[in-house]
Amino acid sequence: MSPEPFVVQPEDRNDPLHVVASDKIWVLASKGETQGYEVFLQEGLPGSGPRSHSHDWDETFFVIEGDLTFSINGEEMTAKPGTFVHLPAGTLHEFKIGENGAKMISITGAGSKASSLFSELAAESSKDSPSQKNLIEIISRNGMHITLDENDVD
Repeated sequence: MSPEPFVVQPEDRNDPLHVVASDKIWVLASKGETQGYEVFLQEGLPGSGPRSHSHDWDETFFVIEGDLTFSINGEEMTAKPGTFVHLPAGTLHEFKIGENGAKMISITGAGSKASSLFSELAAESSKDSPSQKNLIEIISRNGMHITLDENDVD
């Protein structure tokens, strides 16, 4: 079956997912809707961002507002509005949002489990006492790879 055309107006967006307490991620297009890739609007506060990780799908970012410091395979670079960053599957990366916050579009490639990952992480993070063990299991189950240390396990 071919994907159907669709439009998501700002007033029609789902509520944002709060993957990290201060960050918001809106799923603009899921794998089910596109039958391949996924599109997200991400907004975060200063200093937030994921720890160093890789995953089994390509990921592309386009910075709309603010600035971010990306670390890509250990090399840092600053991304300001208008910057386009493409990361092939398996690329070790992280980013930290700059002092004025940031907003960006991210697009994930074929095989992405990002919307499932974000949804499950948001659900676990919203609990009164989120379990580190559950968070690590969610990350692993959804194709994301992080380096753990002894403080990461309950």
